[in-house]
Amino acid sequence: MIKVTRRSFSLMATAGIGGLVAGAGFAQPGFAAAAASAVDAAAVPKDITAKATKKYSIATVVKLDGIAWFDRMRVGVKQFGADNGHDTWMVGPSQADAAAQVGIVETLIAQGVDAICIVPFSVEAVEPVLQKARDRGIIVISHEASNLQATDYDIEAFDNHAYGAKLMENLGQQMGGEGKYIATVGSLTSTSQNEWIDGAVAYQVKNFPKMSQATQRIETNDDAATDYNKLKEILTTYPDLRGILGAPMPTSAGAGRLIAERGLKGKLFFSGTGLVSVAGQYLKDGDIDYIQFWDPAIAGYAMNVLAVMALAKKPIKAGLNLGLKGYEDIKNNDPKRPNVFAGQGWVGVTKANMGEYNF
Repeated sequence: MIKVTRRSFSLMATAGIGGLVAGAGFAQPGFAAAAASAVDAAAVPKDITAKATKKYSIATVVKLDGIAWFDRMRVGVKQFGADNGHDTWMVGPSQADAAAQVGIVETLIAQGVDAICIVPFSVEAVEPVLQKARDRGIIVISHEASNLQATDYDIEAFDNHAYGAKLMENLGQQMGGEGKYIATVGSLTSTSQNEWIDGAVAYQVKNFPKMSQATQRIETNDDAATDYNKLKEILTTYPDLRGILGAPMPTSAGAGRLIAERGLKGKLFFSGTGLVSVAGQYLKDGDIDYIQFWDPAIAGYAMNVLAVMALAKKPIKAGLNLGLKGYEDIKNNDPKRPNVFAGQGWVGVTKANMGEYNF
């Protein structure tokens, strides 16, 4: 059987298997994807990370390869393997497409990997194939998928509703608590992103009653060009728009570009997920004031930690310290889902502190 490593998977994809692309991706300018040791793993308990007598093969499947967010996650995935003696790699479709992601998982099942870590584009689409993986004895660890049933463990960077509330707190302050805003999501079926918006809207209703959504959530497919074009259309339809709440990372760049081009600094405001490598210039120039994120490298590392623990049949429960920043005391916020955990891993970034982050 051909082993699906980073290179072989890419070659198979080029040959026509599902039109999928894996590999190095395309980092944004200033992106620190080449960092040899991006994750501070010194505090990870040695009984978790001690080099195993068995070398596990663990694939991390992401929504979309070739964008800065998942380029950064690849750094953590690769570092985990180097730190702990396992074969770890990351793959994803070249476009945000649920069927393509399912095809990747099918290939990994056929290969017989030990574990699959996954950031689903659509939870509904991957449920059957992930259950198939589990039926074959493959461990499944998920991220950004708190409602996924076919998973051994789900690890979130934080409580999703609290994350969204913080975004709205900042947007509401920028808007002076008044006016219309819109919200973007990568997919209307993306659980985590929609939970962020749910938390944001709940905070807005309670704390900024003079604000209102101009229209329903805008689906952008986690694509910067789609984000920008849809924001342009929205601004044409709603010229009095005052706020953009962005769940997917590319909205930060789309909103910043639109505000800069239209000279709307101080009139149209943004708060959302972003990376300094993607939105830093707009922060520096004052076109946008606030982005929020968690480190995808640490999230990728954390998923792989849980995968090895599950493979080694080590106990995973609330209160566990993974020894990673933001994951020192993982919580379970839903007693009905005892296998779903959350850390406290987000950071807020403005022009003042953007220099602290090089990704």
